[in-house]
Parts: sequence; C-alpha cells; structure tokens
Amino acid sequence: MSRKIIFLFLLLIASTHLFSQENYRPGLFFREDWKEIPAEIPLSQKHVDNPDLLVQLYGAGKDSLKKSNHEQPVDDPYYVWTGLCLENWMVTLKHKNQNVDLSEYSKILWRTKNFGLRQLRITIKLANGNWYVSDLFDDASKDWRIKEFNISDITWHKLDSERITEVGLANPQPELSDIEEIGFTDLMSGGKSNACSRIDWIEVYGKSVNR
Repeated sequence: MSRKIIFLFLLLIASTHLFSQENYRPGLFFREDWKEIPAEIPLSQKHVDNPDLLVQLYGAGKDSLKKSNHEQPVDDPYYVWTGLCLENWMVTLKHKNQNVDLSEYSKILWRTKNFGLRQLRITIKLANGNWYVSDLFDDASKDWRIKEFNISDITWHKLDSERITEVGLANPQPELSDIEEIGFTDLMSGGKSNACSRIDWIEVYGKSVNR
C-alpha cells in the first residue's frame, strides 16, 4: 500500500473520530423569540414565532401574562412579562410533532431580566404526564442577561401544575428521555415592574424523540 493511500486512510479515520466527538452533544431542539407585534394581554398562540411550537398556559394567574414591548429603549425586546399576574403562573412550549430527550449533555438557555425576589425556574412535563420544577434558577438582574443551565446539574422537585407550586423533592429523580413540554415559572404572583419576571427568548438543546 502506497504512503499516499495510507495517509488518506489515516486521515479518514481521524476525521471520522473528530466528527463523532463533535456530535455527541445534542443540537438545538427549539428556540422561541416571540413575535414582534404590539404588546397584548394575555399571551397566546399568535405571539409564538416558531411555527413548530404550541404555547400552553397554566395557573390561576395565566390570563394576566403579557406579551410585552416598549418603543423606548429602542432595543427593548419582545418578551413575556409577569408583573400583572394576581396568582401563580406557568408558560410551557410543546413541539407539534416531537418530544425531546434531555438525558445527556443537554442545555437550556434563555435571556431574562427579573426584578425583586423572583427566581425563574425550568419546568418540564414528561410523556407520562408527571410535572417537575428545577432547583436551579435565574434571579434578579439590572439588565438583560443570558443564563445557561446544564440539565445534568439540576435536582428536580415535583410540581403541582394546577396550583403552580413545588410539592417536594422528586425521589427517585425523573428519567428525562421523553419530555413533552418545557417551560418556566417563578412560582409567584406578579408585583408589577418592581417584582416580576421577563423572558425574552429560550433555547432548548436536546435530541428529538418521536411522539
């Protein structure tokens, strides 16, 4: 075998190995930015920018969720605002055709600006109908901030999806290979502009699963 053929063979093996190493992390499952249309209450499906996603609202405070935006400052994003919610609330997003596997190397990123004592947490609904909320959270910030969560770092607590309240540590921890809805809540009612959560966009990195 000539040196040239041997070199090409070794190069093929090396490139295959590198490709497999680069692809062990799951890609983007979905991103939602919210449509750039005038502010309105309540948040609804017409405000969802990604055509593959369905928005679901939960809790007694859901009808006061606002899809907000302001002319000033000029870079004000289009975002979900919770300041008027009189009771607890939760927003989730569900792919129209697929569930997601978040069991390995998965991440969730979002851009938020939270005020007061608000701690925005990830919520998930498994394919079996069970709900969970994360112990990790995104808290107050004086400006818009991007937060990244490693799903493997999260300890999950059971969630009452009607009252939108945590009801104890999940034991055992949930198996994350088949998740139907992914969302967020701060487990609190709104306190207008000085005590609220604001969610600009959200990205979920995981492997798609046939529903």
